[in-house]
Amino acid sequence: MAAIVNPEDLAKKQIFLILVSAANMRQRNIELIKEISSLGYHMIVITTNFPYSVLTKLYSESGIDPKSVSFIDTVTRNSVGSAENIPRVVRYVNNPTNLTDLGIAVTEVLKENTGEKVCILYDSISTMLIYLASPNISKFIHFVTNKLRLMDISGVFLAAEKGLDPMFVSQLTTFVDQVIDSG
Repeated sequence: MAAIVNPEDLAKKQIFLILVSAANMRQRNIELIKEISSLGYHMIVITTNFPYSVLTKLYSESGIDPKSVSFIDTVTRNSVGSAENIPRVVRYVNNPTNLTDLGIAVTEVLKENTGEKVCILYDSISTMLIYLASPNISKFIHFVTNKLRLMDISGVFLAAEKGLDPMFVSQLTTFVDQVIDSG
């Protein structure tokens, strides 16, 4: 299978918006983690879609080294109430609507991985629309993309290709270097 993200563009610290069919979201997440981590990147997954425990199982079953991935999980505490952070493995945010805590978690996890070859995968912008209005999500994505650029880090944002407001997609497009429709 051809690479979803061009390794040379990734090495240039580019930021990507990857549009995926809703049915392929989980598979594309796994493929991206496998592809990018195989290039020597430590992946930081910001998950609003699946709990950390589910993703680690999926990744392990797909042959992905668990040490090559760490997580910012916005799902687990919102669903079960409590979960303890595990340094350099998972940091929990109480719920996906708390963008301040999510921003702090992103900053802290990036600092934990200073000096490493890092790429962030944000899964999924579409899921955030369940919790927040698109202008709030757009502001947050703008914050994250600027942080990545200032820290010279690559990033990938996953979104379902259908059902997004064209104005919202237009705003997201201005924040990234490339938009990839991966179906």
